[in-house]
Amino acid sequence: MSTPPLKYRGRLKELAPESRGRLLDRSGSADARVAQRTAEIIARVRREGDRALREMAREFDRAELGALEIPRSVCEAALASLEPGVREALGRAARNIARAHAAQKPQAIEVETEPGILVGRRPDPLGRVGVYAPGGRAVYPSSVLMGVVPAKVAGVGEVVVCSPPGPDGVPSAGVLAAAALAGADRVFALGGAGAVAAMAYGTESVPRVDRIVGPGNAYVAAAKLQVVDAVAIDAPAGPSEILVVADGTADPEAVAREMLAQAEHDPDACCVTVAVGEAQAEAVAMAVERLAARAQRKEIVSRSLSERGAVLSVDSLEEAWPFVADFAPEHLLIATENPTQALPRVRNAGTVFVGQHASVAYGDYMTGANHVLPTAGLARAYSGLSVLDFYRWTTYQRVTREAASRLADDVGVLADSEGLFAHAEAARAWRQS
Repeated sequence: MSTPPLKYRGRLKELAPESRGRLLDRSGSADARVAQRTAEIIARVRREGDRALREMAREFDRAELGALEIPRSVCEAALASLEPGVREALGRAARNIARAHAAQKPQAIEVETEPGILVGRRPDPLGRVGVYAPGGRAVYPSSVLMGVVPAKVAGVGEVVVCSPPGPDGVPSAGVLAAAALAGADRVFALGGAGAVAAMAYGTESVPRVDRIVGPGNAYVAAAKLQVVDAVAIDAPAGPSEILVVADGTADPEAVAREMLAQAEHDPDACCVTVAVGEAQAEAVAMAVERLAARAQRKEIVSRSLSERGAVLSVDSLEEAWPFVADFAPEHLLIATENPTQALPRVRNAGTVFVGQHASVAYGDYMTGANHVLPTAGLARAYSGLSVLDFYRWTTYQRVTREAASRLADDVGVLADSEGLFAHAEAARAWRQS
């Protein structure tokens, strides 16, 4: 069986408008059936609580649940049973994540805007957060670390993890081990939209959280969007994606490896390279086809590349940057001769890998940067998960008696002009004659 071709090839500036539009618009059409089914699940959890969660575990996961919460001893046993090399690697990843995120911790500020008027802003850790960890076909203990470790670094009061149960009624051993290693406070054998609803609204067993983070399938993504009236969420996320900008110094095989590494995530993954020069673009495309032919997850890789893969050529790097800004990728790899000089040109990207040696795989697991990132062009406005997502800010103001008198007249004028006469009276009451 031959490897299906890339969906898009050729010169970027000659790409048909409809093809360019399909590359840039990666949000996908909303599936009304998913949205409706998700709404029904959420309503059922709100109405029936734990009973609905047990019934859905039986229906969707083929699991009989007793207690919904996994005892800490079970998580610790899963960690103890890990193959030593895996445990060591997870531990190294957790330490780097903690180190990188500790450096991001925000500081309180105070400023005197006028004599006697002080405005302050103080970061306060959230009281409780929920981390969703996928199960089933996609089990990623690394994603548990990416959610739990920054929350603990921020000082969140309680970190709750939800992950779907297997047939034995317990989540993946890898997820349980990562939860123990990262320091999660509570773990529940719950998956899908039901888990999101439980964390958003609370049930008899599952506590209500202040924010929900973590990746998931279409139902998890839809549920997170449907509960934003009750709980904060991280950036909406969809299938994985990468954009590589490569000049003639880049190794075509290295570029191709990065495309395949993202393509193997999901048939809907979007993997694009913009290469300087037609010869380099052709070399990358040929390398992609060679590596795809022997990929271990060949079916997923081939479908991804044939439906949303692209290798496009440009005449210069200057031609590439406007496309990068429009594409706003989840992962951007700059494989050029002087990647550090190119970095200031980038604005819209979930995370940037500077130089071809900075494999995206390193960021997915070990550098310490977070791999929970915005997709589908949302990097135009959203950032990747960070320690900042686990704080809320308290703003406060102090006004001395003398400053209040100085503010009174001008505030009264503005309040009167907006028809808020009680505001004006409250301000002028402190005027000194």
